[in-house]
Amino acid sequence: MISTLTIEPLSKAHNRTAFDCGNKALNHFLQKIARQHMEKGLSKTFILIDTKHPSEIIAYMSLVVCEVLTDDIPHQWKNKYPNKIPAAKLAKLAVAYDHQRKGYGGILLIDAMQKTLNVSYKMGISGLFVDAKHEQAKAYYNQFDFISLPEQLDNLFLPLSTLAKSLSQTTESTTDTNALE
Repeated sequence: MISTLTIEPLSKAHNRTAFDCGNKALNHFLQKIARQHMEKGLSKTFILIDTKHPSEIIAYMSLVVCEVLTDDIPHQWKNKYPNKIPAAKLAKLAVAYDHQRKGYGGILLIDAMQKTLNVSYKMGISGLFVDAKHEQAKAYYNQFDFISLPEQLDNLFLPLSTLAKSLSQTTESTTDTNALE
């Protein structure tokens, strides 16, 4: 059987209790909160699995909708938007400790970007926000053209136009982001 990675919504079939990314808060969210938030419509959590081991969670991300004041975004974008703008937010992103440094976080980030772009075709959305928990995370997101917000060193923004451009460059060779090998 060929091993295939796939991204799917979190469900009861996935072993949340075994997940450990080395961060207690991120582990706790997945193990105790993520499914409740999904049931209440507060966030959507997606997991990366290997189809050979479908209950094992390699990595996960949670996406939410947010509203941002234009005063909180970089100057070059302020005049282009009204006082408040709708956006998507990558609220959580974690990779299991024994799967880190293998590119799995990037797979989920690209999927989050694609999901944001897909939503933009059906409703108004300005881009994707993310909170970088530390400088290493900030540098990671900067690779994908996220820009820092003024006065908020840990908050980064990827405008929709930049997201679409970055995504087309990143995924030109990938025809189906839900069936990654």
